[in-house]
Amino acid sequence: MLLLRRDDIRAVFSMRDAIEADKEAFVAQTRGETRVPLRGAVDVPGGQSLFMPAYVGGAVDRCGIKIVTVMPHNGARGKPVVPATVALLDRETGEVEALLDGTTLTQMRTAAVSGVATELLAREDARVGALFGTGGQAECQLEALLAVRSLEEVRIFDPLPGRAEAFATRCAPRGERSGARLIPAATPADAVRGADVITTVTTSATPVFRGDDVAPGVHVNAVGSYTPDRRELDSTLMERAGRVFVDHREAVLAEAGDLLIPLAEGRFSLDRIVGDLGELLEGRVVGRTSPEEITVMKTVGFATLDVVAAARVLEKARAAGRGEEVAW
Repeated sequence: MLLLRRDDIRAVFSMRDAIEADKEAFVAQTRGETRVPLRGAVDVPGGQSLFMPAYVGGAVDRCGIKIVTVMPHNGARGKPVVPATVALLDRETGEVEALLDGTTLTQMRTAAVSGVATELLAREDARVGALFGTGGQAECQLEALLAVRSLEEVRIFDPLPGRAEAFATRCAPRGERSGARLIPAATPADAVRGADVITTVTTSATPVFRGDDVAPGVHVNAVGSYTPDRRELDSTLMERAGRVFVDHREAVLAEAGDLLIPLAEGRFSLDRIVGDLGELLEGRVVGRTSPEEITVMKTVGFATLDVVAAARVLEKARAAGRGEEVAW
């Protein structure tokens, strides 16, 4: 069995690699080449553990599972808020062939979902980004935005004092390499006014900015919330959105408060969901239709993404001689 730690993954798997792996996963899902039960959730003291199995056929032909736990108090301990592990099974024997640092893999494949959506839906001339949240997933989300659009400025907002400033300072070299300035925003309104692309990756239970403050033509990636009673986007934004896309329709309609809450309020309808990203990649649905249109992509994640990304990491790691072989 091959153990692949964070350094191994980052050494062989770039954000562009993650974006292409996610595209492969979306297409496989749309073509019906996968078997993916809805993830199982178990409430545990202080958080929730999620179990996400999948089989992906076609060129991937892999089965695997991710075990991920959301532990909000971990931040105060200096540990990841969303620790995870991914196991890939051998095609022939069903034994565990590789065990990967799922925290790193989740950060990359989740950010890559935003990267795919931004590449497909944001205006080509997008120059200003806004990023809500500075936790464990935020740096990869920034990396994905910069990988697909030539942003000149990214505004960072976090409600906790000093967090936005610390993140902007720490990630400034990454921004500079892409020609983007990172600017801490004092308020949510300061972050979103005039922004062309907005990504939310927070643990907030309530909307993190006002939909009225969003300019026409913006693209929004809603990433953080994953339960029916929590949301990062308000109902006003969902009313204003011209086209809404999802990563996985069944999972989103079971879990995403960003859509389910305005739906219950009568301020959103299911026919406003144009399609999922796989359908968009396959050309089965149309993306942005005008420069003034507001587009929204809601992701809750699904195991196909983890299995495809893990399979591609494993291939690259074996080719590069990375990882540690251990006896099971």
